[in-house]
Amino acid sequence: KLPLTVEEILDFGESNRELFIKSSTYSIIPITVTEMGLTISWIFSSDPKSISFSVVYQESEDTPLDQCKVLIPMTRCNSHKETIRGQVKVRNSGIYTLIFDNTFSRFISKRVFYHLAVERPVIYDGSDFP
Repeated sequence: KLPLTVEEILDFGESNRELFIKSSTYSIIPITVTEMGLTISWIFSSDPKSISFSVVYQESEDTPLDQCKVLIPMTRCNSHKETIRGQVKVRNSGIYTLIFDNTFSRFISKRVFYHLAVERPVIYDGSDFP
């Protein structure tokens, strides 16, 4: 478990991070978000084989996992062959959790190289209008 805040993700800059996920286990990256309208985006690849990926939303840490909203269902990604990109729009404050799941692999541990970014919406205020 690697809990992050929006500010910590903004501090990532352009650097990539690495997760080591043992066979038959999974890793989660919970991102706590307090402001609406943000876009959380990710890019990842895995080595040596595929990984499953999902995104769930939790209103608060007290929300039971079975009441979490699945934003992106668990999907097996060929991230060892191509880079996977995606994003989710923050509609409510809460915890947005990225799940890298290797439970299907009984023997092979994986390394996941990932980059996260958070974008704030550009709000047009009309100031350049003549």
